[in-house]
Amino acid sequence: MTQPNQAIKLVMALGLTATLAACGGETATNGDQSPTAESSPTTESPEGGEEGKEYSEGEKANAEFKDKLSGPELLSALQKGGHVIYFRHAQTEKDYADQADPKMKLDDCETQRKLNDLGIQQSKDIGAAFTEKKIPVDKVITSEYCRAWKTADLAFGRHEKNPKLNFLPFEDYTDEQVEEMKANVTPLLTAAPEDGKNTVIVGHDDLFEAATGIYPDPQGIAYVLTPDGSGGFTLQANVLPDEWAKL
Repeated sequence: MTQPNQAIKLVMALGLTATLAACGGETATNGDQSPTAESSPTTESPEGGEEGKEYSEGEKANAEFKDKLSGPELLSALQKGGHVIYFRHAQTEKDYADQADPKMKLDDCETQRKLNDLGIQQSKDIGAAFTEKKIPVDKVITSEYCRAWKTADLAFGRHEKNPKLNFLPFEDYTDEQVEEMKANVTPLLTAAPEDGKNTVIVGHDDLFEAATGIYPDPQGIAYVLTPDGSGGFTLQANVLPDEWAKL
């Protein structure tokens, strides 16, 4: 008779819980029990974020970033050149830290994350928008990961690989490793482009966050930076993949 008694008790307990909920009451918990997921405090989600999810400082900085230039002003500035446009590669089949996989090889795309159909289309659309809007591009610099240089090739028809844009081979980073990534990528972000043109960089999330404190999300997002000639830069705007055609 043990199993039937437990079933009856369970039904009664569920009924009591439902009754309390309907009346606006709360079920009691023992003092040594952890609160349920529903009652646990969570970090307020950034605008447009997923409710209840805890966000890192870099994710909040990305969500709260305010454009200094937008619309016609941004397009005009880009057409005049002098900017670095940092793209996080376009959409991939799935998002995981393949750089930490010991089986991953930079010269073998089959061991890496790949662009999915959306990512391929995003890349082509970005390139078409740059052509239509007459945004001049000089160098196109990418990491050695296939998803980065393929984004560049589909968008701009060329790329120049630079290992300084590669991940360090870890899923989680120490403060020293973050500083190493910052030191690797910052010279690329601060280098002045050729007069009248822009530099395009196609890289990854963690390196950009290391240099700016901003985690670039979603995949395919770009940040427009203006080097100041003194080793620094100004962040002007961020642009989603489908926003280039609307400038």
